[in-house]
Amino acid sequence: MSLRRHSFLKSLGFAWSGLRRLVKEERNARIHLVASLAVLLVCFFLPLSSNEWLWILLSIALVWMAELFNSAIERLTDLASPERHPLAGAAKDFAAAAVILCAVFSVCAAGFILLPHLVKILFS
Repeated sequence: MSLRRHSFLKSLGFAWSGLRRLVKEERNARIHLVASLAVLLVCFFLPLSSNEWLWILLSIALVWMAELFNSAIERLTDLASPERHPLAGAAKDFAAAAVILCAVFSVCAAGFILLPHLVKILFS
C-alpha cells in the first residue's frame, strides 16, 4: 500500500472515530441521528425527484456538519478557557445558534418536499 493511500485511510479512520464519538457523547447528535434515519426511511417510500433527494441529503449533511463544528468549538473553548468567561460563552452560543439555524432550514426543506407527497398519498 502506498504511503499516500495509507495516510488517506488513516485520516478516514480519524473522521469515522470523530463521528462515532459525537454520537456517543452528545445527546443532540443522537436526536439528529434518529431524525435523519426517520426522514431517510420516509423518503425511500416516496417518489422523490433527484433534486428533492439532493435537498434532503444536503439538509441532513448541513445539520451534521453544524453539530460537529459546534462540538469542536465547545471542546476547544473548554480547553482554552476552563473557567467561565463571557467570550467563551458567546463562542459556544454562536456555535449552538448555527446548529439551530441549520436544523430549522432542514425542517423547512423537509416540509416543502415531503408534505406534498404525503398529502397526495394520504388524501388520494
